Amino acid sequence: MWSLVVMMKIRIASAIVILFVMAQTGFLLFMYARQSSFMPQSEEKPSQVHILILSSWRSGSSFVGQLFSQHPSVFYLMEPAWHVWVTMYQSSAKVLHMAVRDLVRSVFLCDMSVFDAYMPWKRNLSDLFQWAVSRALCSVPACDSFQRTDITSEMACKTLCGRYPFSKVEEACKTYSHVVIKEVRFFDLKVLYPLLTDPSLNLKIIHLVRDPRAVVKSREQSVKALARDNGIVLSTNGTKVEDTKYKVMQEICRSHVQIYETATFKPPNFLKNRYLMIRFEDLVRDPLSEISEMYKFADLRLTPTLKSWIYNITHGQGPGKKKEAFKITSRDAVNVSQAWRNVLSFQKIKKVQEVCKGAINMLGYQLVDSEKEQRDLSLDLVLPRRQNQFSWLSFNPKN
Repeated sequence: MWSLVVMMKIRIASAIVILFVMAQTGFLLFMYARQSSFMPQSEEKPSQVHILILSSWRSGSSFVGQLFSQHPSVFYLMEPAWHVWVTMYQSSAKVLHMAVRDLVRSVFLCDMSVFDAYMPWKRNLSDLFQWAVSRALCSVPACDSFQRTDITSEMACKTLCGRYPFSKVEEACKTYSHVVIKEVRFFDLKVLYPLLTDPSLNLKIIHLVRDPRAVVKSREQSVKALARDNGIVLSTNGTKVEDTKYKVMQEICRSHVQIYETATFKPPNFLKNRYLMIRFEDLVRDPLSEISEMYKFADLRLTPTLKSWIYNITHGQGPGKKKEAFKITSRDAVNVSQAWRNVLSFQKIKKVQEVCKGAINMLGYQLVDSEKEQRDLSLDLVLPRRQNQFSWLSFNPKN
């Protein structure tokens, strides 16, 4: 009996000690946070510039990514969050936002250990999604076959660089002044606020948009490849979806509206000079002007080699083949941007316009009321970009 009483007293005493330690720890954390709030914040920016190309599938984002990837000062990765979605495909896009954001932050900081959760095996460069489209992973120090000033091709890189160890990704990343990521898996700009306010990052966002009708035409070339992502967007618990009813397009258009509205209508102060919206159609009509604007925004300079490459890549013959849907090849970029007007039926156009009317109006595209208007290529459906862009006070989605 006596020993039982002693044990109870010891347990009570231990519990009191634990509570005391927890209370003391909490008080110290409170005092530290309170003191930190009065400490002057450092105005020095991180040494690297971080650029997030924010877009959606089939909007020309791979092309824009290459405009940055081929720059000798840029470390570029294409859609690293693919690994998150493939691993957690039974979740929804909204649920995965935080995991995607954490991965993107780690990549910006050149901490590639974040991939351990998605690729636990011993890895090579070739285990990283679309690694070969990154010039930085095809040249020194990641791979000895090319120099930084070279324009690299995906095929040559796959042949020569695939067996280099995964550790080269982090090693290379740390040697560049700019880290650029292209992502299609963010649907809400506010999700990125913690990155925009993170003092360890110098983040700027390029928001790439495209006429939703052209996006639908391009998506029809890649139906099977997009089925799993469609399921995640629509929260189908892992079931693949072919977007015949344009439900995914509706979500994509809604996200562009949300992102643009948040960035331009009473945006927070920390977004000042850190958001740039680019329309794919403007880019292909006047590549050098639009690219120069993007480079200026990103604190980069356009080199003569890049100027020549950009001209060649946007002045090819024809629209490109179906099997090239996810590849960057030399094409007639202006004709590509207008191809939907000859390919899609007017019935499909009407459906897309119904689900994306707000985005079409907001982004500066003209609706068509008949098949005659759709087919008349002399009728320009890309409206001049407004200087002040868009005010939600003057926009009525019911119109």
